[in-house]
Amino acid sequence: MTIKIAVIGPADFIQKTTQVAECINDIKIEPYIYLHPEQAAAITQNIKPCDIVLYSGSLPYYFSKEARKKLPIPALFMKQDEMTIAASLLSVVYKNHIPIEQISIDLFHSESFINVLKDIQSTQIPYHVIDYVDMLPDQFDTEKMVYFHYNLYKSGVTKLALTSIYAVHDRLLELGVPAKRMVEPTSALIRVLSDAKAEAELIKRKFATVAVCQFSFPPDFKYPNEYFTHFANEIQAFVKQKDDTTFLLFSTRGNIEKVLNTNVFQQFLLHWEQPVTAGFGYGETAADAEQNAEIAYRFARHHENEACGYILTENKELRGPFPQTEKVQHLKNDHPELLQLAKAIGISPANLSKIIQFSQSRKSLQFTAADLENYLQVTRRSTERLIKKLADHGAVKIVGEEMTYRQGRPRTIYELNIPVYK
Repeated sequence: MTIKIAVIGPADFIQKTTQVAECINDIKIEPYIYLHPEQAAAITQNIKPCDIVLYSGSLPYYFSKEARKKLPIPALFMKQDEMTIAASLLSVVYKNHIPIEQISIDLFHSESFINVLKDIQSTQIPYHVIDYVDMLPDQFDTEKMVYFHYNLYKSGVTKLALTSIYAVHDRLLELGVPAKRMVEPTSALIRVLSDAKAEAELIKRKFATVAVCQFSFPPDFKYPNEYFTHFANEIQAFVKQKDDTTFLLFSTRGNIEKVLNTNVFQQFLLHWEQPVTAGFGYGETAADAEQNAEIAYRFARHHENEACGYILTENKELRGPFPQTEKVQHLKNDHPELLQLAKAIGISPANLSKIIQFSQSRKSLQFTAADLENYLQVTRRSTERLIKKLADHGAVKIVGEEMTYRQGRPRTIYELNIPVYK
């Protein structure tokens, strides 16, 4: 399986990346060349189908922030690390015989340069560095970078400019300032291309995971139904009728998540006069996916008189409700200490996992039975039984009371007394 990588950067970077890519099996470079990093956003909007996008550096990556939000594929950039800076300094000192204190340098973050000086025990020497991490993405100015180097050179303070920006390098040469670009070590290019390949392969495998959708319609639903068939076609699904009002759609995770990232699913749910519920299941096999879809569907059924859906992944991660605000619960708990704790308390590992997720989702450490009931989507009686079991085993403690605006008993305030950061 060949991974197609769209590389966005200046011509020299594209040329070297293409040469290095020949050392890595099963990747193909699709080059997109710019003259200035600000052009990367427009290029991003016009790239052809590929598996992942690689930017030549932090500047084009940040300038493309809004355009990247619309990409259905991952994107990463060539990072400027200490190895890049050290190799670049070594090249100038060795080839040009210019000491560090007579070099002006621009880079993403000055901390990386300081770390190099610490490593070579040279922190006391004067240096001339400008970084642009705080300028991105709206306040970056290429000319500011150019004249940082230009003024130092013209005043006799420096003899050479070392820049990480191709456009700055070319402009300095036009102005008669000796300049060199940061060295891009071959090993760093191999690493970032390998990372891009691995991430794209992971996404491909993930999106090819079997997915099953279980839908429940009102009693007056008649099948075949044109609107339902259209939705099934949207997710490229095979339809299987379970009973008069329940249907299974067999598709892939990629097709499902593509639809959930648009308003197509919301429009489908709201199309019907009575509430429709949906459960999406992912799994390594169709049987696993169908079982997970059934479990997710049961969670959706808790929302009475409300159209919504849940997803249960192959890792027992429950997501939903869609299209409302999404939250994540882990229905699988395989940590040995937590399994032992669940057994001691007398509750299922799944319920303990939900309680931990509940705690991690809150800014406040304290909660009431109503808070937990709302999160778990169960009855108040079930919530109180669960809290009693936790309290009996010291897993929850009472820390106060909360007066209500209505008449009645004050509400008890609880706090968990178990490890929740496993």
